[in-house]
Amino acid sequence: MEPNAPRRPLTCAIVDDEHLALNVLAEYCGQVPFLELKGQFSDALAAVAFLQDNPVDVVFLDIQMPRLMGLQLAQLLPQPGPRIIFTTAHPDYAVQSYELPALDYLLKPISFERFVQAAHRARAALGQSAVTIAPAEAPAEAGEALFVRHDNRLRRVPVADIFYVEGQKEYLMLYTGGGKILTLQSFRKLEELLPPGRFARIHKSYLISLRHLEYVERTRVQVHGTSLPIGETYRDAFMEMLRYHGKM
Repeated sequence: MEPNAPRRPLTCAIVDDEHLALNVLAEYCGQVPFLELKGQFSDALAAVAFLQDNPVDVVFLDIQMPRLMGLQLAQLLPQPGPRIIFTTAHPDYAVQSYELPALDYLLKPISFERFVQAAHRARAALGQSAVTIAPAEAPAEAGEALFVRHDNRLRRVPVADIFYVEGQKEYLMLYTGGGKILTLQSFRKLEELLPPGRFARIHKSYLISLRHLEYVERTRVQVHGTSLPIGETYRDAFMEMLRYHGKM
């Protein structure tokens, strides 16, 4: 995409038999400037009929619905069809959803931050990610970013800029190239948002970027000039991850 070329909105539809979930997702869509909501459906068959005649870029699709499951609906859509982002209250369906060409999987109740992350993932997948100047050594990470709540607003944090994360009770402190960012978030939620294979939990209080890992000792690592402890319960999994990624 040319740097100065206009970027059209991503068209989307929502399919969910729960009216509350429909309203929440529709409200979220309205708060994301590059999303254009074309339809919302509580009936899966009505959604199929609409989408066959009205193609969209992205479908936010509930999995467990009466008459027609979301997993079945996804297989009825035209190919190549829209990017699918599954939404569900049932984590057991995650494996099945990824057997289909699903872009993301959102577990209810869906936070706005997580929704924004999925929307940006769709934008990037469709070649509409914002133009960024990426480090020459890591072109694959260009445009990847998290949106975290900081000072009562969402702040964009490039994934490549994160050195490590420190847990502070119910908060997380992100140490980045742009400084420290304190956000109300759990490690579990953050790990869901981060790209797989690039970060590792080394301690109950620390998660590190493998890209910025400088050296490893038996009980400590150094990340971007900072020495951090390796927790006993995390050591074996961390060392196995390093071996898997060829860092040992």
